[in-house]
Amino acid sequence: MSIDRGLLRNGFVVFLLSLLVGLAIPFVLNPRMALAAHVTGIMLALLLIALSVVWEALGLSAGRAKLVRGLYLYGTYASLAAGVLGAVWGTSRVTMIAGAGFHASATKELVVQVLFVSLGLALLAATVLVVLSLYRRGR
Repeated sequence: MSIDRGLLRNGFVVFLLSLLVGLAIPFVLNPRMALAAHVTGIMLALLLIALSVVWEALGLSAGRAKLVRGLYLYGTYASLAAGVLGAVWGTSRVTMIAGAGFHASATKELVVQVLFVSLGLALLAATVLVVLSLYRRGR
């Protein structure tokens, strides 16, 4: 079984970016949000690294593999971006717990909201496709 070097590389890039976000925690408007972005980024980086190891075993068709890869990569990078933007801008509309006590302009709130909703849908869709492929493959 071969390792998908593209997913592996992206996993380590996200891991590095998440570590850098961790270093920035004391310097942003909302440190709680930065911490959430840091931890979530680390977890999603590990997901990409794990996917790189089992990618071939998923048995996805070429088209579905491209879609799943794109959804996971978008969701991962958008998550990091949304978390960092939320931390820097002090948004709270879709991050009521981490953003408690903070308020940003309507435009900034909308940008972060669109990112969070779209990344959530992307990661959910990608995971459903992976689970379905595993059930089909197991039959």
